[in-house]
Amino acid sequence: MLSFILLVVSVILLILLTAKWHLHPFLALLFVALFFGFVSGMDADTIIKSVNDGFGNTLGKIGIVIALGVIIGAFLEYSGGAYKLAEIVLNLIGKKRVHEAMGIAGFIVSIPVFADSGFIILSPLNKSLTKKAGLSIVGTAVALILGLMISHVLIPPTPGPIAAAGIIGADVGLVMLMGLIIGSFSLVVAIIYSKLYAAKTYIDPSPELSEEIIQEKIRNAPGALKSFLPIITPIILIIGKSVVELAFAGENQDDWWFKLIGFLGTPVIALLAGMLFVFLIPKKLDKEILSTTGWVGKAINDASTIIIISGAGGIFGAILQNSGIAATMANGLSEANIGIWLPFLLCAAIKTAQGSSTVALITTASIIAPMLPGMGFETEIDKALIVMAIGAGAMSVSHANDSGFWITTQFSGIDVKTGYRTYTLGTLVVGVSTAIFVYIATLIV
Repeated sequence: MLSFILLVVSVILLILLTAKWHLHPFLALLFVALFFGFVSGMDADTIIKSVNDGFGNTLGKIGIVIALGVIIGAFLEYSGGAYKLAEIVLNLIGKKRVHEAMGIAGFIVSIPVFADSGFIILSPLNKSLTKKAGLSIVGTAVALILGLMISHVLIPPTPGPIAAAGIIGADVGLVMLMGLIIGSFSLVVAIIYSKLYAAKTYIDPSPELSEEIIQEKIRNAPGALKSFLPIITPIILIIGKSVVELAFAGENQDDWWFKLIGFLGTPVIALLAGMLFVFLIPKKLDKEILSTTGWVGKAINDASTIIIISGAGGIFGAILQNSGIAATMANGLSEANIGIWLPFLLCAAIKTAQGSSTVALITTASIIAPMLPGMGFETEIDKALIVMAIGAGAMSVSHANDSGFWITTQFSGIDVKTGYRTYTLGTLVVGVSTAIFVYIATLIV
């Protein structure tokens, strides 16, 4: 209970520092992480190790991905390519359906691609669609990230749900089918929430751009194919890697083509390939565009802020993990006997405490697996639904210790207070809704 109270105090302090007193998120996250570490009784060496590991491990996973994604976005934005794509997409789906388009796109892309990477890849297109439609970036960005998160925690071959299925002993194909069905209902909730609530807060996706400037960019923009390749190439490569690894699990792993596909499908290499295609976009690729004062230089400057904040979020997450609060909360909840709601609440507590959906999925599955016979969940369908319940918990609740929170807010120009009020609340709404859908499924099957 003391650890939980301390966590609540830390989150409130973080909200006050960033939303009320306007302290830079990097400093706020660092100070709150150190505060939690010392007050919770962690020794100095563990705190320092958590700071170094949390920052380094987080940036090691997503730092280069963020930088490459921002460069791709900058070329699409400055060349007008993103606005050309926006015009085409809006003509296909209708001016008022951007929330639906981004939610569905996120849901599909995040089946093989990590949610953070998917948001980075699709963010330039989302900004362009939103600007062109005259909508608020808050609603469309939340629709995109919620769509990404749903499949990220429910549908293999994303690492979290496939690892949870393995630990529970559930059939991966059945988990995938359940994830697609339940996830589709969750996606409807996410789109409705984004459109009816999040979108009410208006933030201009590109406040420095007028409609006249956008029209000028569209007239001078590259063709649709050139504009589309930098976005679709990383997605195809990452999906290809996942499909091949799933189809040939345990086979051909020493063959050159298998290793090549695995290499090309890693997020860093896939985004690097997308960046190479983006160099084809300008009518003339001169040294000024690639310089520190050109498109690349501006992109790196923008990326640096996002990267350092994400790293600070990693510090907070590492402090929470190493403090043992996740294990404490897990032990407390595991003593309750509340059926299918137990894995949901357990995973939600761990997710909220330490930030990583994948860690929450794997940790919860490890705790729940030996308890299944006693809970009466033994059939293949039961096991698949348990994985769904764990996945629902892994959505709830994303806040300051989750890199996805900072990527969503920073890439979209959303202030921290609005991020809590829209995205954080959205993960709770969709997470609980998903758990309700899972409970209904247990009554039906």
